[in-house]
Amino acid sequence: MRREIVVNAASREKRVAIVEDRKLVELMHERPDERRIVGDIYLGVVEAIVPGLQAAFVDIGGEKSAFLHASDLQPDLDDDDDEGNGKNATPGGRGRGRSGRGRARPSGRGRSRRDRTYPPIQDVISKGEQLLVQVTKEPIGTKGARVTTQVSLPGRFLVYMPSSDHVGISRKIDDREERARLRKMAREILKEGDGGVIIRTVGEELTKKTFEGELTSLKKSWDKAGRRAQGMKAPALVYQDARLTSGMIRDLFNDRIDLLTVDSADLHHEIKSYLGQVDPELLDRVKLYSGQAPIFDEFGIEEEIRRAFRRKVDLPSGGHIVIEQTEALVSIDVNTGRYTGKKDPSKTIFKTNSDAAVEIARQLRLRDVGGIIVIDFIDMDDEDSRQKIYHQMKTLLGRDRARSKVFAISELGLLQLSRQRMSPSLHQRMMEPCPYCEGTGRILAPETVVRRVERALHRVSTAGKERGLTLLTHPVIALHLLEKEREFLDGQRRHLGIALEVRDNPLLGLDEFRLLAHPADADVTHKYVLS
Repeated sequence: MRREIVVNAASREKRVAIVEDRKLVELMHERPDERRIVGDIYLGVVEAIVPGLQAAFVDIGGEKSAFLHASDLQPDLDDDDDEGNGKNATPGGRGRGRSGRGRARPSGRGRSRRDRTYPPIQDVISKGEQLLVQVTKEPIGTKGARVTTQVSLPGRFLVYMPSSDHVGISRKIDDREERARLRKMAREILKEGDGGVIIRTVGEELTKKTFEGELTSLKKSWDKAGRRAQGMKAPALVYQDARLTSGMIRDLFNDRIDLLTVDSADLHHEIKSYLGQVDPELLDRVKLYSGQAPIFDEFGIEEEIRRAFRRKVDLPSGGHIVIEQTEALVSIDVNTGRYTGKKDPSKTIFKTNSDAAVEIARQLRLRDVGGIIVIDFIDMDDEDSRQKIYHQMKTLLGRDRARSKVFAISELGLLQLSRQRMSPSLHQRMMEPCPYCEGTGRILAPETVVRRVERALHRVSTAGKERGLTLLTHPVIALHLLEKEREFLDGQRRHLGIALEVRDNPLLGLDEFRLLAHPADADVTHKYVLS
């Protein structure tokens, strides 16, 4: 599989696209007014302790207090760690690691955090206490950020954990001899009180010299943060993690990436300077884009982004999927659409479901959808076919940097999975709720609006105060009255005994109307707006 990173660096926005086999699979962006805080370290103040939740709320200076669970006060260490905590992921909040707090680990990885016992949080910390915490999850919706006291600093090859003596190796380094070599080298270098480390995937074949150099650099960063914290008054920012582009180079650009193309000469120089120090072998994979067309247009990425906001996604076979995001979960429906296959219906269904599995895995990454996801595959009578789709989904999601857990397809044909949610989804980051439908995605039909107008007219006439009214509506509703309900206005005039005229106003919502008393400059105004 060919993997590429494409960077568009405009004055007010930087965008990073990850492309696999010419298809967009991930999109990250950064704007000056939208600072990401995952990975940042704060000196916070405990505002409240909730024993019933075994959690505390910590003021870190944001709009909402951060959430600190009892499990985030304790080390969470296995013999084989991933890349590190989610706070060490690329800015934007995504990355594999121990950040799926509260989620059960995949089978075979030991006890989950949910199954472990922790000291009561009220016995460990107290209200008003100052804590050094690190953000592991961005604020999402009405929820504040999630934080941990288990601070770690990511480097190119290592994740440094100052309050631990643990040595972990990325699970993606699967050679046993290499794992043993790296662990032995780390143990020999680390002295008592130095802290612990996790060796990242790009640290395979790491040399002692490189290890010592990066460890020294990370320890200096930690010492500097500690000195800053001593002179600060909480809440305060102590350490700021790398921003989008620098974090992307640090965390994502490795020998598994075939090409990195950037459209900014300054950023191109910055990337090559950094790689020249840490990984010179990757220098020939960095390219400065010099084309006339915008870089995202040239790579076909802009159109892919536009499609990522649609509910319906077409499949190569002719079928389609429909993605609906709600407050509690995300539902995905699979349909054959115009694809009818040839002869065997079961093969048609399996082909559609298989195509859907590929597209769903891509859309989850692209839209950065997290939490609970329910997929309604087309019913398959054959158990073998259901198992194939289940294993296909697990394999496809294995490419995802966000952790996920897939459950077997139920008797109703539903596949459930959970995906690590570290930041707002693409929709939440780049869209706002519609002011007309208030985010429901639906508005009242013209016939329904006219019926509401009718009831409003009756309420006004019952009061007996008005003898003439002007109805202000959106042009679409006014056109509906003139074309499809011509008799409505005459009927209302006769029945209610009032003079009634209609005017259109494009500034009104499609399901909003106003009734104005005659004369037009009268003080009495009746406004009926949908609640």
